[in-house]
Amino acid sequence: MPDNNDSHANISQDSAAAAVISPTRPVARVAIIGGGLAGCECAMALVRAGVGVRLFEMRPDKKSPAHETGKLAELVCSNSLRSEELTTAIGVLKAEMRELGSLVMQVADETRIPAGKALAVDRKLFADYVTAIIEHDPSIEVVRKEIESLDSPLLHGFDAVVVAAGPLVSESLAASLAEAASTEGGGKRLYFYDAIAPIISRESVDMNICFWGSRYRPEEDDYLNCPMTEPEYDAFLAALIAAEKVAPHEFEKHIHFEGCLPVEEMAERGRLTLCFGPLKPVGLPNPRTSEEAFAVVQLRAENKEKTAFNLVGFQTKLKYPEQERVFRMIPGLAKAEFLRLGSIHRNTFVDAPVVLTGELELRTRPGVYMAGQITGVEGYLESAACGLWVGLMLGAKLNGNALALPPVTSALGALLGHLRTPPAKNFQPSNAHFGLMPELNRRAGKKIRKELYGQRARDSFAEWKKQNIGTGE
Repeated sequence: MPDNNDSHANISQDSAAAAVISPTRPVARVAIIGGGLAGCECAMALVRAGVGVRLFEMRPDKKSPAHETGKLAELVCSNSLRSEELTTAIGVLKAEMRELGSLVMQVADETRIPAGKALAVDRKLFADYVTAIIEHDPSIEVVRKEIESLDSPLLHGFDAVVVAAGPLVSESLAASLAEAASTEGGGKRLYFYDAIAPIISRESVDMNICFWGSRYRPEEDDYLNCPMTEPEYDAFLAALIAAEKVAPHEFEKHIHFEGCLPVEEMAERGRLTLCFGPLKPVGLPNPRTSEEAFAVVQLRAENKEKTAFNLVGFQTKLKYPEQERVFRMIPGLAKAEFLRLGSIHRNTFVDAPVVLTGELELRTRPGVYMAGQITGVEGYLESAACGLWVGLMLGAKLNGNALALPPVTSALGALLGHLRTPPAKNFQPSNAHFGLMPELNRRAGKKIRKELYGQRARDSFAEWKKQNIGTGE
């Protein structure tokens, strides 16, 4: 496996493509909209199932605000595909994708560059390699044309359509998707930006400081409350305002978040703004003192098992290391384990539990499936994994078979489960993390707990694969 740039120069894209070309032209045909990670992954999974693909990609004739080239699978934000360790959910997801024959993992392994315990790739070589594989496969026809609507004549005559257009989908196609994703009452089910609050593990919360209770309902346990004294609040406020923030992309600067402001922007509007907003202490007396604190940070349960909690009102544009540093200043969170960090950015995604079936098919448009980040998964690998799953599932379906969902104890199964499970409040995109999985039902230290989650995921995935796909031997 290459691990330096010099070895990449010897990669033969033609020979790599030849290794995955299907021997005969298939009968069933699927149209895929979008040549990103999810679209390319889906295409190759379909080809392996004997299904022909027409892949529509609007670049280079029409570029998105973030892409620079017309290459397929262009990585626009980072060249890192994150941790390889099997004590992380993303590391486990990588292992599962490799076992399913992932194109993205094949190319990532070939074009990797040194990055410690993470998997990072040479961006240009990665896109070149994927493009060569897709364009050389006779079962895939790449059409460089924008699909402006789900009703486009270019989509007629296919056995199925997969929308893998990504978070920067064109305005015309987004309008068509918005119509297809609307509910009977006219409710909006297509969103155009993420406003995500951090999620922490319940086991990492100091219960000697925090207490259960909803506002005016101390008997309820849907919320954990972190009480702040006035000096603690002022120190936290100062750190929050001074913390380093992520600069928005040019195409994000016009977006206004008045309805969902970053917590640091609220802090800048005045010393007590947060005390009258998400940190309002009213109705939350501390049962240990029977008094209200100066401010209270609320943690809302993220799942039924109450193993994960999000920081209410803490959508943020702080850089990741700054989030961990500043938010650990909150009383009770000094040792917080972050399962997901917060963000606000341009992103198009559907309310998946409402508008999609368990097969990620639009309820209002049978035969139209969605894959990748537009479904509500977050991250390069998560998007690719979603595309891989749709390709596997649809390939089996078009061949008259049914593919059972991976178990929710696996990384892929947990990620797909997120798209099927109505949330406690508003649906938000998620990356892969152990908080999406059922709890272990046993106490264990932080390091051992991650090992146990990882091992359970590997075991359950192996059993599912044996029963549904085979061993590959």
